[in-house]
Amino acid sequence: MAMTAPLLSVIIPALNEAENLPRLLEDLHILRAVGAELILVDGGSHDGSAQQSVTAVDQILTTAPGRARQMNAGASLASGRYLWFLHADTRVPARACQRLLEVLGEQPAWGRFDVQLSGAGPSLRLIGNMISLRSRLTGIASGDQGIFVARSVFAELGGYAELPLMEDLELSRRLKRLARPRCLWPPLVTSSRRWEQHGIWRTVLLMWRLRLAYYCGASPEKLARQYYGGPPS
Repeated sequence: MAMTAPLLSVIIPALNEAENLPRLLEDLHILRAVGAELILVDGGSHDGSAQQSVTAVDQILTTAPGRARQMNAGASLASGRYLWFLHADTRVPARACQRLLEVLGEQPAWGRFDVQLSGAGPSLRLIGNMISLRSRLTGIASGDQGIFVARSVFAELGGYAELPLMEDLELSRRLKRLARPRCLWPPLVTSSRRWEQHGIWRTVLLMWRLRLAYYCGASPEKLARQYYGGPPS
């Protein structure tokens, strides 16, 4: 008897995220319990990220590092009708899982969540609100916002362009031509470590500058060299 394909495959690219992965996978247990497929794509970690996750996911794949490459590899193995791409330093409230399942029943082409930063303080709260508002106005999503997409749509578009940076914006622009994203709440919680380690407003200015340069035609390879010389991915 043929197995019914799951509604959802969750794809998690990771590189040396042994500290954060267990918390995310615990958050996602509620989805796995109702049949969602969890796929971890490790980019060659040396901190045991993959080994410690064996019992908490359905598939583990090791690839060369590169977030777009890793997500495409995970998508190629996925059997769910929808793909949900989550960064390893994300936390997912139970209500967000429930809301996603509700919305997928309406068969949207794609969507994303609002986001908040994990750290305390009004500046970080403001930045999270600004990211969410900008995304609602523009229809463009960042990877931190947990992009979800029908697997058929993802395949039709050829997946992520394997860029060293801005792969999330590039995919969003192509998806937006098909449909506006569903913008979901409650927000996902993403790590504020890069803002805290390198300075909140310095990091904001760097990201704005890189984003503007990308929209003006700068090569993602050049932007990646600037980005990785600053806050970590």
